[in-house]
Amino acid sequence: MTGEFRFYPGQPRLLRELLVRLEPHWRRDAALPARFEALLRRDRRCGSRDRRLYRELAYTAIRYLPWIEPMLAEPPGRLEQTLAWLAADTPDTRGFRTWLVGDWPACPDGVAGKAARLGADPDAVLPGWLRKECPEAFSPAQRDVLLARAPLWIRIAGSDPRPVLAEFAGRGWAARRSEILRGAFALPPDADVAASDAFRDGLLEIQDLGSQLVLEAVGPETGARWLDACAGAGGKSLQLASLLGPRGRIDAHDVRPAALQELARRAARAGLSERIARTDAPAGPYDGVLVDAPCSGSGTWRRSPHLKWTTGPADIEACARKQRSLLRKFAALVRPGGRLVYATCSLCSSENEEVVRLFLEEHPGFETAPFKRTPGARRGYGMILWPATHDGDGFFVASLRRSADK
Repeated sequence: MTGEFRFYPGQPRLLRELLVRLEPHWRRDAALPARFEALLRRDRRCGSRDRRLYRELAYTAIRYLPWIEPMLAEPPGRLEQTLAWLAADTPDTRGFRTWLVGDWPACPDGVAGKAARLGADPDAVLPGWLRKECPEAFSPAQRDVLLARAPLWIRIAGSDPRPVLAEFAGRGWAARRSEILRGAFALPPDADVAASDAFRDGLLEIQDLGSQLVLEAVGPETGARWLDACAGAGGKSLQLASLLGPRGRIDAHDVRPAALQELARRAARAGLSERIARTDAPAGPYDGVLVDAPCSGSGTWRRSPHLKWTTGPADIEACARKQRSLLRKFAALVRPGGRLVYATCSLCSSENEEVVRLFLEEHPGFETAPFKRTPGARRGYGMILWPATHDGDGFFVASLRRSADK
């Protein structure tokens, strides 16, 4: 797409209307993005480019909700200007920004600079309960990244990325190669990768860099048999199949049948169907078991900022209980001497090192195992992949081994 989206006088009014309709839900509805998309689809005033504009502005409001929320009760003007100033500078927002705040100073990159200009509290953009779970998130570097739009990371299959990169260049997508992981590239957040020929032909997978680094850090041995116990749509299953090589085999398990159906489609597109089998009843022993546990998702707040405000301490504790149960259940399927990998996309200590600590206390037959690579920072019984370190989502991973005689 070329060109910029023009400003129309009715846009600020419609933006406010949309936010008013979202307001009763933005601190309680974990499915807020779907609710907002339904609003946009039902409103005949919103074409495809309008939707991109209002989506960016609404997500900006959610990112900075404690700053923005009080303005909704004020007369029109300050809220619309503030969102225009805070929003990312994209072809879809540029006309809106220029018209409303073209005479304002440039928006600083960091949260502290934005807060100083608006007279706001920089720490308010993260929920207060997070300070106990992850005090590091309030450091300027981490806080700034958690408030920034995330790039779209992909994993290119095969040894030659040039055909894929050539198509991206033709589509006007600037690809940035990861400095730490071969085959990983960052694209602009709005790149429609699923519409590309490379995606259709199975030459790439959409997978965040943090997610890719979880298994790369563990370094599974080729030719092994693994269980992906919480496979979901299979991003890590597909990566694991590549790491294990042609002789490796994976059983993929999930309580959601629809997710496993999507995994089957992705595996077929990638040419990996023979290496991945879906199973409702995993039967060990396995050389390795991956428990990529359901979690609060605090490591994904860059992409899902609404989760900051719909999640609380009770949710964290409920997740931790479920995670402890899953880890106990699937640990029994690891063969003696085999690997057990626990991972979450959470920054919360209750869901991460505390889960692993309690597991190891209850299971003396397991112990921590060394990582093959250490792209993150050691934290407790595992390693955390900080969003600010690699410009990806936040992840925690623990590498454990079962004793050979137990």
